[in-house]
Amino acid sequence: MKNSLKLLATVAIGSTALIVLAQQAAPTQSQLLLKLDDFAGLHRYASANATLAPMEKGRVVFFGDSITDAWVHNGGTFFPGKPYVNRGISGQTTPQMLLRFRQDVLDLHPSAVVILAGTNDIAGNTGPSTLEMIEDNLTSMAELAQANGIRVILASVLPVADYPWRKGLGPAPKIQALNQWIATYCAQKKFIYLDYYTPMSTPDGGMKPGISLDGVHPNAAGYAIMEPLAQKAIDTALHK
Repeated sequence: MKNSLKLLATVAIGSTALIVLAQQAAPTQSQLLLKLDDFAGLHRYASANATLAPMEKGRVVFFGDSITDAWVHNGGTFFPGKPYVNRGISGQTTPQMLLRFRQDVLDLHPSAVVILAGTNDIAGNTGPSTLEMIEDNLTSMAELAQANGIRVILASVLPVADYPWRKGLGPAPKIQALNQWIATYCAQKKFIYLDYYTPMSTPDGGMKPGISLDGVHPNAAGYAIMEPLAQKAIDTALHK
């Protein structure tokens, strides 16, 4: 069984294929079965969503992957006193996030959503992904939010020189290109572009020293940079 879990497995789920790559650490049998049963991670926040107040003034959903998910765990304060809701899931890619967008964003009726996604697509967490595929998924999320009266804030992908779990991919140029597209798209659609990348990156596209745990995930110092930038973007979005 251990050897079989290391093999490349593809399971079709609707129009999406779940790919467990051999290069990643082999999951346990229970982890693999859970991923196959719930590709989008809908179980993660189902109970929390059910107990959330139905309509809260100024609610903002932070929607993303591990960088959002671990905001407090890795040292951030996550906006004390603000009606902000964290709906990040570690490891997720944009197709997974798109599938849970209605449950974890639209149905919470926020005033705004902060979407931070794409780095795991570039890392190949659910299989090979082109920049166009990431852009399509981000566009779909933004359009769904806009159609439901939710202000859209699209964040830049954070700088990465190399992924510890997928070494040698050279992600920096892809991240730069994706961020340029996000900035241009926001300007065209009059969405808010939240630029985390510029103050956190080195000239070669890596994370600045001292602000991350592993060159990918921010630590307390990294979140101290991100939090006021996010708050400024939210203030701008809600007062447009």
